[in-house]
Amino acid sequence: MPIVKKLSRGTKVYYYLEHSLREGGKVYKKRIYLGKSIPYNIAKLKMKLVEELYEEKWYGKFRKIKANYLLALKKTPKVIQQKNLEAFMIRFTYDTQKIEGSKLTMNDTTNLLIQKITPKGSSVNDIKEAERHMEVFYSMLKEKRDLSMELILEWHKHLFSETKPDIAAKIRDYPVLISNTEFIPPKADRVLDMLEEFFDWYNQAKRTTHPVELAALTHLKFVTIHPFGDGNGRISRLIMNFVLNKSHYPMLDIRYINRHPYYNALMNSQLEKDPNVFIVWLFRKYLAANFLYI
Repeated sequence: MPIVKKLSRGTKVYYYLEHSLREGGKVYKKRIYLGKSIPYNIAKLKMKLVEELYEEKWYGKFRKIKANYLLALKKTPKVIQQKNLEAFMIRFTYDTQKIEGSKLTMNDTTNLLIQKITPKGSSVNDIKEAERHMEVFYSMLKEKRDLSMELILEWHKHLFSETKPDIAAKIRDYPVLISNTEFIPPKADRVLDMLEEFFDWYNQAKRTTHPVELAALTHLKFVTIHPFGDGNGRISRLIMNFVLNKSHYPMLDIRYINRHPYYNALMNSQLEKDPNVFIVWLFRKYLAANFLYI
C-alpha cells in the first residue's frame, strides 16, 4: 500500500506519496509529489498510484498473454482444445479439492472424472464433491449470466447438496473459524450486508478494473466474507476463473503444492487490510503459469 512520506528542507515541509514493489532482487518505486500538505483525496491518489505501477509492471504482459492465448486457440483444432480444457479441469478440480482436505490423488481424480472408475477406499464425500466440482466448472464456462448472488448459491448448492445438505446454498448465521490462518471471518450478522456490498462493488469494478486484478480481488473479497459454513475457498476460486474466462483470459489453477504461500498471501492481505499483497502474489503466479504466451 502506498505510504505518505514527509521531506523537510529547512523550515519547509513537503509531502510525497510513494509505492514500492519488490521483484526478484530489484525494488520498483513510484512517487508523486503531493505538495505542502496532504490533500483531502489521498485515498484516490493512493489507488491511482498503485494502478499506474501495475500498468507499468504487469498489465502490458497480461495483454500480451491474452492476445497470444487467443491466437493459439484459433490455431488449435477443436478436439485438442477439448483435451486441453479437460486436462485443466482435472488439475483444477484436484488442486481446489485437495486444498480443502480431499484425499483423492491426481490419478484418482483422473480415473474418476474421465474413466468413471471409483477409487477404492476413498471417501464418498471426496468422490461426490469432485464429480460435482467438474459439473459446476463446465456449467460455469457456458454461463451467460454475470456474477450474482443467485449464481453463487446455485454453484454452492450443486457442489454440496449431496454431501453437506445442511449448509448447501445457505448463508451462515453462525460464527466460523479457519484453519491455517490468524484471520477471523466477519460476524454472522454482517455477512448479508457484506455480500450486498460485494456485488455492488463488482458491478462497478468490472467496468474499470483490469480482468486479472478483478479476478484476484473477487477471490480475496469473497473468501474474506466467508459467507458459507464450508466451500468458500472452492467458490472463490471458481469466481476467479469465471472472471478470467468471461474476459477471454487463460484461467488459473492455484496448485496444492503452493498452498502455503497462497494461504500466507490471503492472510496477510486480510490482516493488513491491504488487497495489494494478494493481488501481487496472484499476478506473479499468473505470469508464471502463462509464460509460454509472453
